[in-house]
Amino acid sequence: MTTPAAHEAPPVHLGDPRFQTDPAELYREMRRDHGAVAPVVLDGDVPAWLVLGYRELHQVTGDPVLFSRDSDLWNQWDRIPADWPLLPMIGRKQQSILYTVGERHRERAGVITDALESVDPFELKRHAERFADELIDGLCGKGACDIVGEYAMLLPLRVLARIYGFSDEQGPGLVTAMNDMINGREGALEGQRHLGESMYGLLAAKRAAPGPDVASRMLAAAAGFTLDEIAQDLMVMLAAGHQPTADWIGNSLRLMLTDDRFAASLAGGRHSVGEAMNEVLWEDTPTQNVAGRWASRDTHLGGRRIGRGDLVLLGLAAANSDPQVRTDSGALTGGNNAFFSFGHGEHRCPFPAQEIAEVIARTGIEVLLDRLPDVDLAVPADALARRPSPWLRGLTELPVSYTPTPALGADR
Repeated sequence: MTTPAAHEAPPVHLGDPRFQTDPAELYREMRRDHGAVAPVVLDGDVPAWLVLGYRELHQVTGDPVLFSRDSDLWNQWDRIPADWPLLPMIGRKQQSILYTVGERHRERAGVITDALESVDPFELKRHAERFADELIDGLCGKGACDIVGEYAMLLPLRVLARIYGFSDEQGPGLVTAMNDMINGREGALEGQRHLGESMYGLLAAKRAAPGPDVASRMLAAAAGFTLDEIAQDLMVMLAAGHQPTADWIGNSLRLMLTDDRFAASLAGGRHSVGEAMNEVLWEDTPTQNVAGRWASRDTHLGGRRIGRGDLVLLGLAAANSDPQVRTDSGALTGGNNAFFSFGHGEHRCPFPAQEIAEVIARTGIEVLLDRLPDVDLAVPADALARRPSPWLRGLTELPVSYTPTPALGADR
């Protein structure tokens, strides 16, 4: 991999705590010191490039041949130990759609898109409202709670599990397994095992008795794909649909509870809920950086020489704030959706998945404000902390207080 010039500022380590505490300032420094493409260092002093520029990121994500998703191209594999902590994120020989390229990727993406497009939006909203009410029933009498841990981190997967074909009884166990995996601490491997066994069990059940659900549609449409490929794609879809949506809810509520511009939402308004959610995708996107792409040949990007096999990381949050395209530093709360928060190009988040995430997040926020109309932040805004990750941007907790109210139960 090409190294920076001797006179240049040193590469930034992706373990830098400023990715959590002040990423906007960190990205400004990186642009000043390195330009639109910056050298970075991963765990174990493994080098990579982080794309900070909006136009450069558009170039990378729009050229899947030059900047491939095939991780076998990486020129650093001989340095990667078997216990490297980023292997779950930058894997090799994986069967999921994430690392599939070319026509095979387009075929698999088509199966996923068709299955998700078949989800009835009214049914989806009903499920989201029902699970949101169920969760709030468990919170509303307490007068205080952590909205992230007790609500936002529980809702998306319950809804997704239901439309994918799991029973409501399986939902809570899947939520626990997924959150254990994401946290990466004790229980992570057990969570991964539970999720895998549940997914293969679901596919076996749907093969025997198909239903009006995503898993059944994928089985019916995925001729030529192995059961492992279908299971891997469903697990990727669950993970990609759950955590960013949970953080979208949490980050949007944080904005609404700390910024006077959104006070109307807390009094039952609806227009500014959508504005807050849109602003979060520009200014506080749940997926901050993505790994990655690999250069299939020597090339140049943003004035840098990128070597064949170099790892190129997608700086979604940095590109969203690129001053070359964001000439007006004001917040974007309107309908401008030219952000990179869902990616771009062949490997972007499928459009039906984006719509599903938006329905779940918006419904979750609106039901919460309906049920707890005087909800307020229970700690100073500057006391809120982010999870220690350069990849996903979400709160560790969001403590709130409110007037206790009775549970609705089946009356909703």
